[in-house]
Amino acid sequence: MPKGYWVSVYRTISDPEKLDAYNKLAAPAVKAGGGRTFVRGGRVVAHDAGIAERTILVEFDSFEQAVAAHESAAYQEALVALSDGVERDFRIVEGID
Repeated sequence: MPKGYWVSVYRTISDPEKLDAYNKLAAPAVKAGGGRTFVRGGRVVAHDAGIAERTILVEFDSFEQAVAAHESAAYQEALVALSDGVERDFRIVEGID
């Protein structure tokens, strides 16, 4: 069964305090949903139309698990805390089996 991934690339961070509040809630929500964070910030080299801002990569055992974790009450609470504090491109993608 192919794994599922959250890929999140931040375009801008306008409110670091909201991002901090989100991080405090999102980390346990991701873990409870079975996610394993492989990339969180760190160094970035962007090419083409890429943006060298914060990038996050989280792996789940399946695409369905990744979707369910995003829809969980705990992660939705994290999104409320984040609200308009950032502009990001967030995707849930299926890996190659």
